[in-house]
Amino acid sequence: MTGRGAGPAPTQTAIACSAMRGGTSKGLMFLADDLPGDRATRDGVLLAAMGSPDPREIDGMGGSHPLTSKVAVVSLSSRDKADVEYLFLQVWPDRPEVSDNQNCGNMLAAVGPFAIEQGLVAAGDPVTPVRIWMRNTQTLATALVQTPGGRVSYDGTARIDGVPGSHAPIPIEFADVAGSTCGALLPTGNVTDVISGTRVTCIDNGMPVVCLAAADFGLTGAETPAELEADPAVTGRVEAIRLAAGPLMNLGDVASQTVPKMSLLSPPVHGGAVSTRTFIPRRVHEAIGVLGAVSVATACMLPGSVAHEIAVLKEQNDGGTDVEVEHPTGFFTVTLEVTRDGDAFAVTRSALLRTARLLMRGEVFVPSAVWDAA
Repeated sequence: MTGRGAGPAPTQTAIACSAMRGGTSKGLMFLADDLPGDRATRDGVLLAAMGSPDPREIDGMGGSHPLTSKVAVVSLSSRDKADVEYLFLQVWPDRPEVSDNQNCGNMLAAVGPFAIEQGLVAAGDPVTPVRIWMRNTQTLATALVQTPGGRVSYDGTARIDGVPGSHAPIPIEFADVAGSTCGALLPTGNVTDVISGTRVTCIDNGMPVVCLAAADFGLTGAETPAELEADPAVTGRVEAIRLAAGPLMNLGDVASQTVPKMSLLSPPVHGGAVSTRTFIPRRVHEAIGVLGAVSVATACMLPGSVAHEIAVLKEQNDGGTDVEVEHPTGFFTVTLEVTRDGDAFAVTRSALLRTARLLMRGEVFVPSAVWDAA
């Protein structure tokens, strides 16, 4: 029997969170203080919250796809040059794994609005810059969030491919992301390498990417993600190159990692600079990741690279060069400023446009057996 006034022990733990779309991704946003402090318990909580592992993630909030099974953990920053800190965590639908070995520039778009909504950053009028320290890559980004009247606005006229309708624009500018994961913009030290008999360009301007010519695989580059995933000869060869590229890119054994991303490139067909099909790393992206697009666009600007030989570039203007990266569901425009001095090549500015939207705010429940916050 229980004593007077005592009730049954709770079977679930409630955790404050928000569900948000960031760019072409979707996931749960948490304040760091609302999650367990130790990594093992935190990962167990996130797996339970998402309903992973299960291909449908039916017993959780996950969307049964890597692009809709993401988590952002946000906290105040003690750094002079940052307002908040952002840790991206990929929760995999098909296995009990929570990964922090890559960044996500799409969920990054939701961090600024979330930080303002949660009172971590005071809203200005009409725009609030939010300086975000990206913990995965130890680099800084600044997001400009629309806050007319001191409130976050999600309505606007900005459109991004892969997201229906229009929303408030969130321009994002990156500082010093070159080599943030691999240690150098060209981690192998070469503009091109030959890996497993295939000529490639390995590059890291915010995301480690291996650029490959689709034609070298007997492909047109117009294949759908489903067609590529269903071709074992292509997927096997791409994965073999990825595994060999990992150590060359200072990433070590990447068999269980999500990087490097593998991007098959072909000439543009819709007026852009280059067409892409990107492995992330085993599924093929329905679009292209934000930082993956930045790395591919950078490769397009790099003379002698696999991408540069395929790309059709516009003239550079005072605001930089807009590199329109085509993907299976549209375009992704990256603005780059670069300098060239002989063989030296450097990126001085990387910027892009995203949108975000708050979908739900409340509590997510996980079994108390996973974490009893009391």
